[in-house]
This record gives sequence, structure tokens and C-alpha cells, in this order.
Amino acid sequence: MDLRTLPDGLTPEERCNERRSRIESETGIDLGRLVTEEGRIDQADGKNCEQMIGTVPIPVGYAGPLPVIFSSGGKQTVHLPLATTEAALVASINRGCKAISASGEGVHTKSIHHGISRSLVLKPKDRKIRSYTAEIGKTECAWKKIGEATSSHLKIMKHEIDEADGYIFLTVFADTDEAMGMNMVTIAAQAIGDWLARKLDAELITIAGNVDSDKKPSRRTHDRGRGYEVTASALIPSSVIADVLKTTPEAMLDVADAKLKTGSKLAGAIGANLHAANIVAALYLATGQDAAHVVEGSLADTKISPLPPGEGPGVRVEVRLPALLVGVRGGGTELPAQAQCLNLLLGKNQKLTANSQLPVKQQLAESIGAAVLAGELSLLAAQASQTLAAAHRKLAR
Repeated sequence: MDLRTLPDGLTPEERCNERRSRIESETGIDLGRLVTEEGRIDQADGKNCEQMIGTVPIPVGYAGPLPVIFSSGGKQTVHLPLATTEAALVASINRGCKAISASGEGVHTKSIHHGISRSLVLKPKDRKIRSYTAEIGKTECAWKKIGEATSSHLKIMKHEIDEADGYIFLTVFADTDEAMGMNMVTIAAQAIGDWLARKLDAELITIAGNVDSDKKPSRRTHDRGRGYEVTASALIPSSVIADVLKTTPEAMLDVADAKLKTGSKLAGAIGANLHAANIVAALYLATGQDAAHVVEGSLADTKISPLPPGEGPGVRVEVRLPALLVGVRGGGTELPAQAQCLNLLLGKNQKLTANSQLPVKQQLAESIGAAVLAGELSLLAAQASQTLAAAHRKLAR
């Protein structure tokens, strides 16, 4: 089928309609529900999706408000647009937001910016591998300059070197400004790899050698972090647990011990959490993030402990997300509906109630971390009260 040769002068919607019509004629399958109204796809046909034939609507629900105290000390009420087809998910996250709001301060977040990474692989030709590794270290300033010259928005933050099975893996971590930056760091890695291969008389095998674990789960990403590593925590008193979550601190602690500690250990899980991927996926889809990076987002650890002495009965909930890969510019973030959801989540018309403003990409990452905590809290309570199945029976008809 020729889906590339189209009449001149067509709008993006008309190009999609023409391709879809050709596919319908060829296959005999009605694809009329993929039609989208004018003005909704914007740049998608040219920049986001090749041979585009339409759109598949995903329901978007609202949860919140969720009070968050960011790592800068700034406070903001966060509103969560959640794109999902899983019934009960939005209701559950919303209940978590309600419990956190009723508990007082809100969610405290902090984050570490590790940068976006790429791992290029070199194979030595005629020298010992250690001499190549040493030379990479000696020429660091030169190859960093080569990589950074590929974009005015890219700054190499650090690098790691691994040697295995006759290969050298050079992993570079970059600050990519407001973009998520995977394409940016990939282009930089190609330039660095080409230069090092010539300089060292080595063979460049690939610029994506899997040590970066892009869109794949790995112990390294879990332990060391990638993108933004976010930690979110909240204190929930027993009165709120009883009134909003309909359970007890003791029951929640029992479930956490069995599920998060023992169950996850038996499974060999990388990340012990309840359903972090659910919240990350819903927010990524709504705000135009790269949905495949939900894989790294799922590597979360959730911990539940009794409130410290002197603070009364209740629980402390903490979630560590080692790898949130997000952007506020480029990719799907600039599509019309996704841009509006992103503005809602970031509180575009709000100001943080502190003098120090967070970089907007960091604010997005920490907001997602806070939302994950709300979802983890609610699901834990549902399991502790034995109401998980009943909720799905009621809402997932």
C-alpha cells in the first residue's frame, strides 16, 4: 500500500483520512472510529507518528486536589489528569488524595537529577582493553565537547565505564534542559562514539548497549537511578485511616509486611510496590510523555512504618521512584490535549508558595512521585480492609 504519496495541500486531518481510506479499501475493515476532528492532532502527523491514520481516544479522569511540598520548600495544590481505561483507578487515587489532604501538610517530595543516559559500546582492535579505558578518561574533555556540540540544550553531567567480554561500555548522563532528551542524548552518543572510534582505532559496535537499560527493567537503574530519582512521603494519622481509608494502621502494616517484603522477595521483584506503574502510565499518557518509560517508573519501592513516637497512632508512607523520565517540551507534550493536561498538572497559573522555584521538569517529576504515593496509599488500604475485589466489582462493570 502506498501511504506516502498523497495529494498536495492536504491538512493533517485530510492526510490521515486519505491513508485510512486506502487501508479500508485494501482490508475491508471499517476504521471510521479513528477519525479525529480538525485541530486535535496538530503536529502529530509530521512529528510524532509516521503514516498516521487517526487517533484512539483514551478516557481522562481527574483526581485531587493533592497538596505537595516540593524539595524547594514551595507548596502547591496539584491536580491530576489520569488517562486510563482501568476502572477503579481514578477513584482509588482520588481517595488517596483525600486522605493526604485530610492528614494535614501533604506529600513531601525530594529528587535527585541523574540525567538521561545512553551507553555506547566500543570493541578494541589490537590493544589491551585497559589501555582503551584509560585513554577514554584522558580524552574526557574532548569527547564531552564533541557530544555537547550536537545541541545547545545538552550538557554532559557524568559518565560511567564498564568492561566486559572484550567490550567497553561508556554510559553518558546528560542534562537536556526542558526536554526528556532521549533523542538528544542518542545523537550526542553517536558523535562521541564516532570520535572515540577514530581516536582510539576501535570499532564502534552500537550507541545503545543496554547498560543504560532504556525502556527495560534493570537492577542498575533501580539501585543507581536514571532521569529523576524522586522520593515522596506523607504522615497519615489513624483517625484519617479510619474515616477515609476505612481500615486500621495495624492492618495496613500487616499487608505491607506480607506483600511488599515477603511477596516481592519471593517473586524476585525489582522494586517492591503496589501499583506504581498504574499512576505513572496514566500521567505519562495524559501529559504526552514517552509511555514506554513506564518500565523504569515501575521500579518503585514503597515502605510503610508506624508514626514516630510522640506523633500518635498512624503510619508513615514513603515511595522511592528511581527513574522518572519526563519532559515539558518536545515530543508528545506539545500536542493540543496533552499540553492542556500538562498545564493542569503543573498548575500553570499557580505560583509556588516559596521564594525558590523548581525547574519545571523537576516539578513535574516530583508531582508524579506525589501522585504515586496517593495511589499506593489507597490500594494498600483497600487490601487491608478486604475491599479491593468489591471496588472492582462495583466500578469495573
